[in-house]
Amino acid sequence: MSDLPAFSEETLEAGRRLCMGPVEFVLGAASLSQLPDGNRPEIAFAGRSNVGKSSLINAVLNRKNMARSSAEPGKTRELNYFDVGDGKLWLVDLPGFGYAKVSREQQAKWVQLTKRYLRGRANLRRVFLLVDSRRGLMDTDLETMAMLNTAAVTYQIVLTKADKIKKSALEAETKKIQTTLKKNPAAHPIVRVTSSEKGFGIPELRAEIGQIAEV
Repeated sequence: MSDLPAFSEETLEAGRRLCMGPVEFVLGAASLSQLPDGNRPEIAFAGRSNVGKSSLINAVLNRKNMARSSAEPGKTRELNYFDVGDGKLWLVDLPGFGYAKVSREQQAKWVQLTKRYLRGRANLRRVFLLVDSRRGLMDTDLETMAMLNTAAVTYQIVLTKADKIKKSALEAETKKIQTTLKKNPAAHPIVRVTSSEKGFGIPELRAEIGQIAEV
């Protein structure tokens, strides 16, 4: 929100250049044995189905259809790897958890694949956990946070669809989440608020990613 520490113009520009530069879809991994080399910093986007994950990734990368957005929730069904900046960063689009028009057995396989990935990827620098700003943290989000705390994987809450909620309600929800994060050891303290449709918060999220790529 407005009281967050501001990024410098140089940091914002570095993030913009990285995310709007070369990006290539590399593979969709259905098992950990298919993952590419962990030879660079890696970030992952996670969240419930229908949270707007594909739309946010497309907005960050300034592409229309880089991440496959669909009216059908649960469309992402593998660990989708993108090479960002000609080898500077791996960006991973994780399967959405929650609703999907598949069997419970298939859903369970996705959940287990995601859990094994999150627990065992040494070069994973941060998970951006997307939360619908109108709904706040749900049970599945809290379960994911607990798992990441146990695995000591840093994660950052990113609120989506901020244009769909009143400003006062958005500020109240953000403060509520910030209070919850204080109880979670692996949580990044700053909550990013975004709107893929309006572009709000996208430059700051790019700056976060740019800083990770330089570590």
